[in-house]
Amino acid sequence: MTSPLQSVRPARLHRSFVGLRDQPVAEAEFLAVDTETNGLAGDLCELTEVGAVLVGGGELHETFDSVVRTERPLSRGIQRFTGITQAMVDAAPPPREVLEELHELLAGRVLIAHSARFDTRVLRQAFERCGLDWPKPPVLCTVQLARRFAPLARKRALAPLADSLGIEVTEVHRALPDALTCARVFCALFPRVCANAVSVADALDLVRSRRRARKTEPAERIPPSERPDLSTLPDDPGVYIFRDERGRPLYVGKSVSLRSRARAHFCAPAGWTERAAIVDYRPTNSELGALVLENRLIKQWKPAGNVKLKRTDRYCYLRCRLDIPYPVLEVASEPAPGHAVNVGPLGSRSLATELADQLTSLYRLRHCGRTLKTRENPSVYGQMGRCVSPCLGDLDPNAYRRQLDLALAHFERPGAGEALLDEIDSRMREAAVERRYERAAALLRRRERLAWVLERLEGVLRATHAAPRVVLAKHPVKERFDVLWLVRGRLVDWGPLPGHSELVERTEAALVRPAGRTVVPVDEVDEVRIVAGWVADNEPPELPLDPPPSAPALMRFAATAASAAA
Repeated sequence: MTSPLQSVRPARLHRSFVGLRDQPVAEAEFLAVDTETNGLAGDLCELTEVGAVLVGGGELHETFDSVVRTERPLSRGIQRFTGITQAMVDAAPPPREVLEELHELLAGRVLIAHSARFDTRVLRQAFERCGLDWPKPPVLCTVQLARRFAPLARKRALAPLADSLGIEVTEVHRALPDALTCARVFCALFPRVCANAVSVADALDLVRSRRRARKTEPAERIPPSERPDLSTLPDDPGVYIFRDERGRPLYVGKSVSLRSRARAHFCAPAGWTERAAIVDYRPTNSELGALVLENRLIKQWKPAGNVKLKRTDRYCYLRCRLDIPYPVLEVASEPAPGHAVNVGPLGSRSLATELADQLTSLYRLRHCGRTLKTRENPSVYGQMGRCVSPCLGDLDPNAYRRQLDLALAHFERPGAGEALLDEIDSRMREAAVERRYERAAALLRRRERLAWVLERLEGVLRATHAAPRVVLAKHPVKERFDVLWLVRGRLVDWGPLPGHSELVERTEAALVRPAGRTVVPVDEVDEVRIVAGWVADNEPPELPLDPPPSAPALMRFAATAASAAA
């Protein structure tokens, strides 16, 4: 794990930080550290690689680096970005082994990092997950040092800053090369630090933003003796539930390793952790199963500690009730019952309203309410050519209905946005051929705006138009599966992979569709998004259910997936 760069001074282990702040800066030892992560935010962030360089007397000494094993699989994007592959982290030592060695290197030294708040947060969280105490070393940030001692360097990202100081950078986004660059930046600024600070404490005071320090100071971790008993939690995927003394849910969380993830909540306690007295769990066979179960329990219990996944009031539907001769498009919180067409759910009422207005104007539908008042003269919209003016009393309802059907037909198949934009493109070409250039320019502006609106509204629509299929989600380590049946984007059934006969029966039951047009209820929207997003990111084994597969085909599918996992 150590690089060929040799040490010219022996490392002194098992030292504390007592007296380090009073030590002269010129005599102190520093450890430049850089971390790489799985690219996820918050509690899902995991350490994938750590690199460290010992600095003393303004010179570089020994180095340390190691890839770190992770609980969650790495996304393809983060593998391309860092060059750290899934095979590398699978073969890497466990986090505890790496962090124990890093702990020894940190002892009695000042930690240096570029954008130190990020690296210290990642390391603190990793230490807590492993049940290790964060050593709380003094920290110097090279961004803050550059802000004070290299004010002419306008770009303070690591590579541009190093370049402005005459430091050559040959590799980025790997822990040891970035730690070496950070250490060289610190050495370039070291004479100015020594000229302005006598002791380590003086150097810390030079770069500390007192206001920011007060705002971001982490809460003290709750000692293990005051925590709920976490020893019964397994190292398997699933959902954990923290409860108070009366058994009421305080927080619901999920993880691919329940034991290590639940422990991390006590690193920086939230408002509910002090009241947590009991923890129980519900295991699943896969990460996707844990995601689905977590969403459903949060929707059911609405625990005080959870912020996300509780609200459903932000969703709405674009709907058209067909019980009057000249129907109108409207936006409402619930789908319309009876004889009606519903589009959604959509994630923004304002954007859904804009979509309804754009369709109404584009297809010259009514802009007024459901009550139609007879007029002697066309309305303002009719005079502008944006309404067919049924209020004049001389329009065939069937002609109006044909226009309405054209507007709603875009949402009856996949790619609603593309079909609608193609329609506008066709109208633009016609206007250009007829040399109606102002009309073509107006259609171009409408197209650009509609493309922006549809991009933000089509996520659930795209998922609900997907072909029905059965999906197998594997356990991260063991040869176990969750099976999920997806029909029109909705999760109609799921659970541990059953035997062959039960698999056939449940597949047949999942394909029994209710009569009429079905709409995803608002309380299932998050589930549709979660399942569709996970399937798109992880590409698990799946079998199309249209046309329905035979029993032997289902059995071959399950057997092939199991043998591939083995």
